[in-house]
Amino acid sequence: MLDEVVKMPEARHAILLSSDGMLRARSQGIERDEAERQAAALSGLQSISRSTSEFCNHAQQENPWRQTLVEFAHGYVFLIAAGPGAYLAVSATEHVDMEAVTYRMQKLVDRLGKELTSPPRAGTWQGSGAPA
Repeated sequence: MLDEVVKMPEARHAILLSSDGMLRARSQGIERDEAERQAAALSGLQSISRSTSEFCNHAQQENPWRQTLVEFAHGYVFLIAAGPGAYLAVSATEHVDMEAVTYRMQKLVDRLGKELTSPPRAGTWQGSGAPA
């Protein structure tokens, strides 16, 4: 299903990741090792993005994170919420139709619904200093 997101012109790769940076799925055009590395990095990017919600003058609970867009000289990375504990990321060239790619990402998330939910793994740390 991730391959459907990257069928549009100028889209490159798509990955589905959990909030702890684990790769859940990848499109065909990206090697597994690279997808795993990107999943870990994108999990950190999402965490940093979420922590800046107060910059919008609201606490995180009032202003939950929904999307991060990173622009590079030759492309973009789109990262969106894909259910509790799951994120969808797409990379594209600088010539991609940004509106079209975000629309396709949202449609995929809507279509998959609960299948994209990634509950916390047993034995992971929750940031409180104690194991979950």
